[in-house]
Amino acid sequence: MGAKPRVDTSRPHPARVYDYLLGGKDHYEVDRELGERIPEFMRLAAHENRAFMRRATTWTANNGVTQFLDIGTGIPTAPNLHQVAQGVHPAARVVYADNDPIIMRHAEALLVGTPEGATEYIEADIREPQVIIEQAREHLDFEQPITLSLIAIMHFIVDAHDPYGVVRALVDALPRGSYLALTHVCLDGFAEEGEKLNKTYTSAIEAQSRSRTEIERFFDGLEQVEPGLVATPLWRKDAPVQPGAEHHPNYAGVAVKR
Repeated sequence: MGAKPRVDTSRPHPARVYDYLLGGKDHYEVDRELGERIPEFMRLAAHENRAFMRRATTWTANNGVTQFLDIGTGIPTAPNLHQVAQGVHPAARVVYADNDPIIMRHAEALLVGTPEGATEYIEADIREPQVIIEQAREHLDFEQPITLSLIAIMHFIVDAHDPYGVVRALVDALPRGSYLALTHVCLDGFAEEGEKLNKTYTSAIEAQSRSRTEIERFFDGLEQVEPGLVATPLWRKDAPVQPGAEHHPNYAGVAVKR
């Protein structure tokens, strides 16, 4: 028998489904079919995640951070994090990390940044934080503040893989003045929609919704930036939000390491 292909196109993949939900082109029919069945509230959440990434990156960059570590990168969808960061600081250094062969195929697109800055990609699994830290040290100065970006990734790290220990190991390696920016699915108050999503979502990759209290644990030991852990559309929104935006299947927050 030949080697098993690294990219399985027979089953939906979260990165490709996410790409479809964001209007990208790097997915297959099986991903589109699942994307069409996903409840509308989760389709909107995908766009809110990207909008939060842009706001959080801009905010931390405007507060003096010039280095960024983005884990669980996903398929490139403009603007990518390095474009946002280097739009504020042209010399900003950005490291993307993902262990997905699908993302590796698109790494070249991630590496196009400003001439003054640096954009790098490392292949590593978030469940092995020390490996990520070791490789990131080759490109980032861990004596200077770094924004650690964990956007829509931790709900794919189920309890069996010690998600809180993973985040703690990453944060412990950061110097004072660094930030953690994180979003996470929370289906509290979405019982009917959550049941539909559970029946719809079919992927080889496990996922786990967590309560607001459980999500807040990821920020233990850090100082929350106002307005704290809130529904994703509400985090430092620079324009009026729709009524009911606080009822959202996703929470977002940014915290600083003192």
